[in-house]
Amino acid sequence: MIPNPLALIAEITHRCPLHCVYCSNPLELASAASELSTQEWLDIFQQAGKLGMLHAHFTGGEPLARHDLTELVAGARAAGLYTNLITSGIGLAETRLKALVEAGLDHIQISFQDSREVPANWIAGAKAHAHKIELSRIIRQYKIAFTVNLVIHRQNIDHLDEMIAFIEQLAPERMEIAHTQYYGWALKNRAALLPTRGQVDTAVEIVATAEKRLAGRIRIDSVVPDYYARFPKACMGGWGRRLILINPAGKVLPCHAAEVIPGMTFENIRQHTLKYIWQESPSFQKFRGEQWMPQPCRTCDQRSVDFGGCRCQAFLLAGDAAATDPACSLAPAHQIIESALHALNSDTAASKPVAASSMVQLQQVEKLWSYRTNPE
Repeated sequence: MIPNPLALIAEITHRCPLHCVYCSNPLELASAASELSTQEWLDIFQQAGKLGMLHAHFTGGEPLARHDLTELVAGARAAGLYTNLITSGIGLAETRLKALVEAGLDHIQISFQDSREVPANWIAGAKAHAHKIELSRIIRQYKIAFTVNLVIHRQNIDHLDEMIAFIEQLAPERMEIAHTQYYGWALKNRAALLPTRGQVDTAVEIVATAEKRLAGRIRIDSVVPDYYARFPKACMGGWGRRLILINPAGKVLPCHAAEVIPGMTFENIRQHTLKYIWQESPSFQKFRGEQWMPQPCRTCDQRSVDFGGCRCQAFLLAGDAAATDPACSLAPAHQIIESALHALNSDTAASKPVAASSMVQLQQVEKLWSYRTNPE
């Protein structure tokens, strides 16, 4: 019997007011009409609690686009889950924040795109920066854990020290400095987003210095791009090993990008229980364990650390979800990564990324999003 999952990632909607150029959400987004109902989510939280899960992470899209978010948070807390809201902050006024905290919200994570207002709004595709700063100040008035997330890439990495100082003055308990991960729109914009090796090395030094300076005050978690790593990241802690993600339409996935893999069928929570999907479904067993692994993974000392890397990245880059992640220096397809890095490190004048707001799919999502900063 495999261990029970630790956390539920509840993608309660794909509607979003932002159009970030690095968005890693699937290109095919679930429509508002297909979203799980309030009662369906409440039942999911009860199932999650009975499975021994500890955390519920509310994400999207923008979870604040759901009018029933307060009820969902209360339902997750009633099921014994630690509740975390991952949000842009757009749609969150103080009255709504107060209601969420009273309903049982334990933690809130706000995303920032930059320390400077103009580029932050450009990267996000919305005038959101000033509101996030004010919201961060309001959050500090409540007894709730607070994380600030900053995604870094080629367009902002050269003033990382300034961005860290900016986040510091917002006084979060935790600062997450995450390099862009290349899925969805981020993969399409990779040439304009992936930093040079020199930029990455400098960023690592800046983060290390900040960690020492802020020790005991603000915890820093840093995620580097595995394009520059010797071994790939253990994506989601390994396929079907620790986490369950449920998308807005009820599909139960090992990670947010899993649907890019062709030929796979993922069960829907409307037809199967969470327990069955976790323990018995073909989709969660597909790349669980080590039997599926090819060489060099199968006999590699890293196989119980990185689990062969990311299955979605293996497909997106090498065309085979069962291949060793090309980000691994030992992978037969590692040349794909080396070629991309050679091109990027040879071109210091990288093009600007295509703003997601110009993409047809996200324009359609914007039309669906109706919950504004001052809801009724």
